[in-house]
Amino acid sequence: MADPGARERRWSVSPAKADGQRRRPRSIGKVEKRREQRATSGWEPVNYLRSTPRIMTREKIQEHITNQNPKSHMLKDPKDKLANLLNSKSPTRVFTETNHSQGEAPALSRNPGSPTIQLIEKQQGTKILFRKFSETNWSVDIQPLNKSLVTDSKWKRIDATQEKRRSFLQEFCKKYGGVSRPQSHVFHMVSRIYVEDKHKILYCEVPKAGCSNWKRILMVLNGLAPSAYNISHDAVHYGKHLKKLDSFDLKGIYSRLNTYTKAVFVRDPMERLVSAFRDKFEHPNSYYHPVFGKAIIKKYRPNACEEALNNGSGVKFREFIHYLLDSHRPVGMDIHWEKVSKLCYPCLIHYDFVGKFETLEEDANYFLQLIGAPKELKFPNFKDRHSSDKRTNAQVVGQYLKDLTRTERQLIYDFYYLDYLMFNYTTPFL
Repeated sequence: MADPGARERRWSVSPAKADGQRRRPRSIGKVEKRREQRATSGWEPVNYLRSTPRIMTREKIQEHITNQNPKSHMLKDPKDKLANLLNSKSPTRVFTETNHSQGEAPALSRNPGSPTIQLIEKQQGTKILFRKFSETNWSVDIQPLNKSLVTDSKWKRIDATQEKRRSFLQEFCKKYGGVSRPQSHVFHMVSRIYVEDKHKILYCEVPKAGCSNWKRILMVLNGLAPSAYNISHDAVHYGKHLKKLDSFDLKGIYSRLNTYTKAVFVRDPMERLVSAFRDKFEHPNSYYHPVFGKAIIKKYRPNACEEALNNGSGVKFREFIHYLLDSHRPVGMDIHWEKVSKLCYPCLIHYDFVGKFETLEEDANYFLQLIGAPKELKFPNFKDRHSSDKRTNAQVVGQYLKDLTRTERQLIYDFYYLDYLMFNYTTPFL
């Protein structure tokens, strides 16, 4: 039988409550004992929202630094951080202060090998480097090693064109500089840039703008091949013979960006887009058909046959455009139709030479003479693949665009708007 006094022990009437309402009394027992144990043992609650785990207090860290290495110090000045970051031969040890609230003691995380600290190192280096990029006005002064260029009227004309292209790009970046703020760290920003150390060249790869033959040239300059004409497509793209700028540490990246000749070759965005579609979807391809083709057909072709869904071949240009303009693409972007503004970041990296596919052979051979390449080395003028196909030009582009609506053509132009502006390409007739 229940204890008649149990209810009275569980509930009591508050003297402050004149209306007879009841409230629970403060519980006692095991909970209070655990709190006392925690209070006397130094236990404290874990804050899972803390950006980095608390390892040591500030005083203990400073004491540890003094005892272990009196010469060590925490760098507060960004210039000192940059110098330490770029000049140190060993990985930089970074001590980061944790954000705290509710009167918690400040703490520092000091595990340089942890993924958290590695990420912080990259972010700190990126911020410093990009601040340096934006504050530095590099003088464009490529002195030709071949003195005959100075008196040659043809090269004078090309040099004048180069000056106009660089000036136009610089003016654009001054006016629209905000559009090129970095969205990720420096290693991503330079991931498309190839390095040739002997002639001190940095070349940013823009697919469908002569990049295959430019890689052949870089292989010859590196001494990897005697001629650009006997290097196969697979050796160019899959041989991994060339170094990229993101393979260096921050010091190597920064020093090369400041001292090497930086070149980018671009192409009319519509021509480049159509060229990429023809290359990847109108010919057998063991990668683009199953990876991109299947996803595109599945989402943008109603009542697609089973064969098309299984092999991904036969993608139509309109379907490809729907994929390109879709903010929820079924498969990600690809460098062959990515914007040049996101491949080479020309408002963050100041390119010394801006070549164009429309004058590719002339621009490329002039650049080779500027950097002091061997006289016999000429830019190869041949198609890398599908040599029987007609080159993609304005006439070919028109044949593809005519099947699109005016709205779709306008949206393509909007997609590549920055590329049109940066490199002064004529607005297409839409």
